[in-house]
Amino acid sequence: MPPTLDLSQSTHAKMIVSPPRLNLRRAASYQHEKATLSASSSRFNFNHLMFSPPPSPGLPALVPRPRRSSTGPRPSRVLRLIAWIAGLVLATFVVRAVLKKNVQVPVVRWVLDDREEYEMVGQYDLPDFPTPIAVTDRNGRSKWTVSIPPTYDFPLTTKEYSDICAKCQEVAAHVRELHGHANPSQQAQTPYYYEDPYFLDVGDAEKRGLLPGVEGKAWKVTARAQDGHLVGDEADGLVDKSTCKTSLTFVLESTDAGLGPTLMMLWMAYGLAQREKRSFFIDDSRWAYGEYTAIFKAPPTPDCVPPPRHEMLPCPHNARHLVVSAATAPETFGNSFNLEYENLHRNNVDRERPLYDLARVGYEALFRLNDDDQPYVENRIKELRAMAKVTEGNYNDGMIIGVHIRHGDLHPYEYQYNGAYIPLNLYHQKAREIVEEYHNSSTTLGGEDVVAKQHSFAIVASDDPDVYETEEFSGSMRAQEQIKLASKQHIQKANPDKTVMHKFVDETFGWEGGFFASMFWNLGRTTINNANALVGDELQTTALRPSAETMRLRGLIGRAYALDLAVLGQASDAVICTMSAMGCRLLAVIMGWEKAMDEGRWVNIDGDYQWTALSF
Repeated sequence: MPPTLDLSQSTHAKMIVSPPRLNLRRAASYQHEKATLSASSSRFNFNHLMFSPPPSPGLPALVPRPRRSSTGPRPSRVLRLIAWIAGLVLATFVVRAVLKKNVQVPVVRWVLDDREEYEMVGQYDLPDFPTPIAVTDRNGRSKWTVSIPPTYDFPLTTKEYSDICAKCQEVAAHVRELHGHANPSQQAQTPYYYEDPYFLDVGDAEKRGLLPGVEGKAWKVTARAQDGHLVGDEADGLVDKSTCKTSLTFVLESTDAGLGPTLMMLWMAYGLAQREKRSFFIDDSRWAYGEYTAIFKAPPTPDCVPPPRHEMLPCPHNARHLVVSAATAPETFGNSFNLEYENLHRNNVDRERPLYDLARVGYEALFRLNDDDQPYVENRIKELRAMAKVTEGNYNDGMIIGVHIRHGDLHPYEYQYNGAYIPLNLYHQKAREIVEEYHNSSTTLGGEDVVAKQHSFAIVASDDPDVYETEEFSGSMRAQEQIKLASKQHIQKANPDKTVMHKFVDETFGWEGGFFASMFWNLGRTTINNANALVGDELQTTALRPSAETMRLRGLIGRAYALDLAVLGQASDAVICTMSAMGCRLLAVIMGWEKAMDEGRWVNIDGDYQWTALSF
């Protein structure tokens, strides 16, 4: 039998054994803490006013204490859970917004052969605006294409086309990096006909499920009815034709008020399309000069119908259906184009011969004036040549010297005249030098042909009406008199009697000083609208829709410009002009290479510059 504990001999009369549930924590007063007081509490006493020693230690409990049942979650945990959920939702929203802003499409699959599966991309996966997109398959392989919603307005704005070209380079570089290829340095020039292996054309992307294609006749009719205006593209007569395999569409819209740069780009685009065997179309939906056929005849019609407008891309150049405009011209006719087409083995003007030939092809096919102006040009040329013709028995006929003078908001390249204009006496002096040089020894015996000199004269075309009244050219003839730009002085001379009441006119509008872009954009507008047309320092060409009168006046200016070029280029034996003016470069194309360059009949008096097509 085990021994027992005998407490009968203890010196203490009593011994207190703490019950198992006794709380052995120190009192709040012992720990110098303040206990919670409540007037309504049954435990309220005065023990907190005195210091009490800690209770005697007790034996540990033999049975573990049961945990108190919780009737519900703590309020702090509920609030923390709500905060986590709200944060997760907010983070998801921000990530989706950033992805949409960066135009990154979620991971999709595409078909590379018949054995691979693919998923159709939902409309919600794609941006609702035109932009290049990069896509990745399940194996991490990336490609890129350009997404233009099929219902988007065509043509795109100049800014949208420019933005797409810039983003194409960024997306293409990103996809190359994903494939482990280093991007070429900025100094390295990508070949003009380089084909990006990671680019998918719109048609291929639709077949592989990357883009939601729209099929059926209803789509074709709807697209043709609401998508821009392609010159010569009529619904009648094109039903039985198939869609063009490749095409190039030139959009005439430009922020430049001048007609010259647009014509040069148009001619070169046509020549390029013929070189690349693309069908060619012209869109004049938002051309500042109105309808193309109001100035020129419609271009040659291809044997196929244009593709859906959302397949017409501004980049890359190897796109099946290409769009070219003033906004994308640096991409189409930039450094890569020059390296591809220039004759790099020549340092003289022959270096530019391939580019000249492209422009010449476009001129021959497209520079056909309308039915009202073309007969006038032909009769005018006959009239001028008859005036220069010498009676039978003489050695030579007189020379017709064409003089093209550009003033207005365009200034010469020549440094000493950069802030002004080339003096008129230089034009007049150069014209006399050409006649003297040619006819001083033009007889069969090498003698001077006085009669031919007497029958030589100058014809002048200028955007400044006051030029025709100057001392240098008062005896010269206008190149054409079908459409004239008048100054205020001439307008006031038309109504000399101030005592006669006339219909009120807001203000007399004249072209003295030449062609200015601000004057062009404000044609046909009142003074109030003119003031509102300028926002900051930039002209808002699309802020107000041009009126019918505005478009009529702009069309007349375009016709006058085309008439001047036609008569000067086709009737003149030599042309004097300034390279800073695009009209001067166009005249060289009209004259032909042999006459303008080989024979030296195209004379530039604006510095020592050779002929070039475009300058960016």
